[in-house]
Amino acid sequence: MPSPRSFERYLPPLRCRLVVNPIAGHGASVRRLSSICHELKALGVAYDVAMTEEPGHATYQARRAVEEGYGVVVAVGGDGTCNEVLNGVMELEPEARPVMGVLPVGRGNDFAHGIGVPAELKAACRLLAQGTRRRIDVGHVAGGAFPGGCYFGNGVGIGFDAVAGFVAMKVRILRGFAAYTLAALATNFVYFRAPVLRIETEGGTIEQACLLVSVMNGRRIGGGFLTAPSGQPDDGLLDLCITRKVSRMRVFTLIPAFMRGTQARSAAVTTGRSRRVVVTAVEGGIPAHADGETLCTEGDRLVIEVRPAQIDVLTRPSVAP
Repeated sequence: MPSPRSFERYLPPLRCRLVVNPIAGHGASVRRLSSICHELKALGVAYDVAMTEEPGHATYQARRAVEEGYGVVVAVGGDGTCNEVLNGVMELEPEARPVMGVLPVGRGNDFAHGIGVPAELKAACRLLAQGTRRRIDVGHVAGGAFPGGCYFGNGVGIGFDAVAGFVAMKVRILRGFAAYTLAALATNFVYFRAPVLRIETEGGTIEQACLLVSVMNGRRIGGGFLTAPSGQPDDGLLDLCITRKVSRMRVFTLIPAFMRGTQARSAAVTTGRSRRVVVTAVEGGIPAHADGETLCTEGDRLVIEVRPAQIDVLTRPSVAP
């Protein structure tokens, strides 16, 4: 298995296409665009801007950027924008794929966190100028609204995680981690029919009533819940966090553990790693998302796999060996 940063390379920056989602972060991408442009000009980064107009448009813009000769495609938005750009990049042949960058202005920014992009925008802009690249794995999930499959960079959430994400999207008074935390608390009162799932991995099969199942390429969800605290996006494996059905009061004690990344100490939680995960609903349906984008609300089967060493991303330089 490749070790973390084993694919890291230092190369000159290329011409960048910024793919901007104008509704990301409740409009934060547009409000901050002028300061982003000012910073990139000061750093000497060659770039231009393409705005998205509808769901799925970032995928098209990523492909179009390559056709127009751009070597770097930068998602300016949150996890949804990153997911669309990632899917556009992955539709290309491996040798044609551009480098992917992220300027995080969304709610959770979990993909950016997982690949080592800082939350502070000036620091994230500097990565575009520095040109440090890391080759990472990409996940693939088939099922629900995507029977032919789609790609994800951060993770797939099933059960409580997915429903809390659906609720968080409706929260307007808060952003990011605060919105997801509020949604998790609200979900605890409405999501109590945990489905019975059969989860097949390389390490064996579990069949039980599940509160949540997280299958991660990154480290966290919801802007701060560490479902895979030791996860690495370049180790060729997906990290699993499976929580069996527990009482509502027990959920309240587990939420802080997920914030700290210490949930594996609980007897209700099973963790593991696998290259392939198949989740089948035995009783009830599967609500699920990939990188925050809805896969299904009542699905019956998901097949989740890792595709090792698929794309280069711009990231922080590591400590010199």
